[in-house]
Amino acid sequence: MTTSPDFPNITNRRVATNGIELNIAEQGEGPLILMCHGFPESWYSWRHQFQALSSAGYHAVAADMRGYGDSDKPANISAYNQVEVMNDILGLIPALGHETAIVLGHDWGAPTAWGCALHHPELITAVGVLSVPFSPRSEAPPLDTLKSIFKDQFFYQLYFQTEGVAEAEFEKDVRTALRKFYHMGSGEMDTSVLAPKPADADMLSDLPDPDEMGDWLSIADLDFYVSEFTNSGFRGPLNYYRNLNLT
Repeated sequence: MTTSPDFPNITNRRVATNGIELNIAEQGEGPLILMCHGFPESWYSWRHQFQALSSAGYHAVAADMRGYGDSDKPANISAYNQVEVMNDILGLIPALGHETAIVLGHDWGAPTAWGCALHHPELITAVGVLSVPFSPRSEAPPLDTLKSIFKDQFFYQLYFQTEGVAEAEFEKDVRTALRKFYHMGSGEMDTSVLAPKPADADMLSDLPDPDEMGDWLSIADLDFYVSEFTNSGFRGPLNYYRNLNLT
């Protein structure tokens, strides 16, 4: 078990669940709250929620989702479909000594949270999400729909489909890649500077590179993420997108 130097009341350990081990961060005692992060993130994305939740009387837990950080990273692309990801999170409930949990999700963690509540209501007492609202199963395979919509234009989820391409771009300069990507998703970027580009374009070269990130992401925060992805790479995180149809 380790303790975060920046958040000394948060401890980390690996826990067996669904045939793999996940690194979890935790604080507090009481009913269980599980927090699921998105792309490209970490348990650390929930760092500011731990104190509030533990002070309110909860056992607050955020995992590095499979493929991220210090969690296991299965090799097969199909291992990152949402059935397996949901089972990782559901398996934490008994592994941590609880019978039920509240589950929260952001970005890719949102469909995981929705799915846990939808398919296992006996285990999930409440659900909350950020960024991704619930949607039922689509009538057509999602990747087919995206290809029809964007045709010859670039769309990042289609760009992520070719194994190794996005990995190479993100891992060439992890700090710059994360800084650009986080800025793009922050709401602070002027999206009017982005023009449509062809399907064979890359992801990052035309994205603005901010001089600073704003109060929501300190240099120390960015350093943490850079260290995590330098060590883990981006293959596991990108594999979530490669399971759109299977999911």
